[in-house]
Amino acid sequence: MCIEFRKVSGFPRGTICKLLTDAYSFDERMVQCWGADWKEFDDFFYDNLQIADKYGFITTLNGEAIGMVSWDPRNMPEYAAVGHNCIKREYKGRGYGKMQLQEAVNRIMKCDVKKIIVTTNAGLLPAQRMYESVGFKKVLMRKNDGIAEFAGDNIDYEIIVDEYAGKTIR
Repeated sequence: MCIEFRKVSGFPRGTICKLLTDAYSFDERMVQCWGADWKEFDDFFYDNLQIADKYGFITTLNGEAIGMVSWDPRNMPEYAAVGHNCIKREYKGRGYGKMQLQEAVNRIMKCDVKKIIVTTNAGLLPAQRMYESVGFKKVLMRKNDGIAEFAGDNIDYEIIVDEYAGKTIR
């Protein structure tokens, strides 16, 4: 088994959209709700590979793309926001998501950021457990009154980097 975190530029356009679609296809409503956004995000990253390669990566297992993660640096050094973060359905529950997220946190922390934030849905229990296992702390539960109410309320998490220093989990 060989896990690697590789540059987005090493994969063809559409890879990110396919990964996100696969990861969330357990609920067709998610694909219907966010599929166009995933395509738009994929297009943005592939139109701006210098951004994609600096603020995201694709996780591979034996050379196959199985997941991806990205983060938004526009508010650094105050905070970086974890954006899309997914693992293909057939690889979930094997620890790959945690390894991928930990790698992202490690990379973000090298940017001298004060805080790392992420939001997930209350209905995604495995995502909550993963974020908490890497060191994110729940800071706020917000009512989801948007187009995806079926997904449950939103949960905001954060890592305060000064408090986290030295706690890197591998």
